[in-house]
Amino acid sequence: MAKIGFIGTGIMGKPMAQNLQKAGHTLFLSEHHDPAPADLVAAGAIALANPQEVAQEAEFIIVMVPDTPQVEDVLFREGGVASGVGAGKVVIDMSSISPTATKTFAEKIKATGAAYLDAPVSGGEVGAKAATLSIMVGGCPNAFERALPLFQAMGKNITRVGGNGDGQTAKVANQIIVALNIQAVAEALLFAAKNGADPAKVREALMGGFAGSKILEVHGERMIKGTFDPGFRISLHQKDLNLALSGARELGLNLPNTANAQQVFSTCAALGGSGWDHSGLIKGLEHMANFNIRGE
Repeated sequence: MAKIGFIGTGIMGKPMAQNLQKAGHTLFLSEHHDPAPADLVAAGAIALANPQEVAQEAEFIIVMVPDTPQVEDVLFREGGVASGVGAGKVVIDMSSISPTATKTFAEKIKATGAAYLDAPVSGGEVGAKAATLSIMVGGCPNAFERALPLFQAMGKNITRVGGNGDGQTAKVANQIIVALNIQAVAEALLFAAKNGADPAKVREALMGGFAGSKILEVHGERMIKGTFDPGFRISLHQKDLNLALSGARELGLNLPNTANAQQVFSTCAALGGSGWDHSGLIKGLEHMANFNIRGE
């Protein structure tokens, strides 16, 4: 069983950490930002003052925080992870951040003698709790093999995509697909309801055909019921689409549908919905249509 530092026990991170505990691993948590969750500590996790102390105690150090600046802070602040790692240790960033910044972070960590993996996840809070996350990994094969039992405690579809940064690139691609699927489901249900059909029955009919998808199953139900507690917040999906669009500019690509989905998310944010689940995208479309599929 491994000694694992886990930094970032929020909506996604906490159930991921719990699944590592259930698999028998020992957790070390940092209290540099917030107190360690009491239930993790009660189950045997050890709370320490800062990321450096966590890195000194653990063989693997997992980071699961919202965005690129937070990852950089955890890794390279005074009392950060980089100050506590060295040969034989593996730093695993499971956040969703910039592929370009990831390559820079990896080189700095590897200069200490430690290995670095970027391993962002997909599957949301449901997948985090059920240990069914898809995990997209960038980094050297040896570090990946060492970390694989940890990934298997948290997820099901685990793929080493390539070198450092490639895991994050795969996650950005994932977020493009998810956003466009959410928008497609939202537009379809809005069209059906405005045309006088019961959107719940339309969803039921579509589930058995080629239009069937996990998004239609899970997020379509959220749209119909109006349950937009996150989940995965719109603000975080906006962050991921910003990575896609800025990367596309660097590559000379046009991603028109991604840009459109981002604009609808921005409409939701303007309505006060930055904290809604990303299935709440439908509320931006409803606002523009002056029509609500739930009859609210």
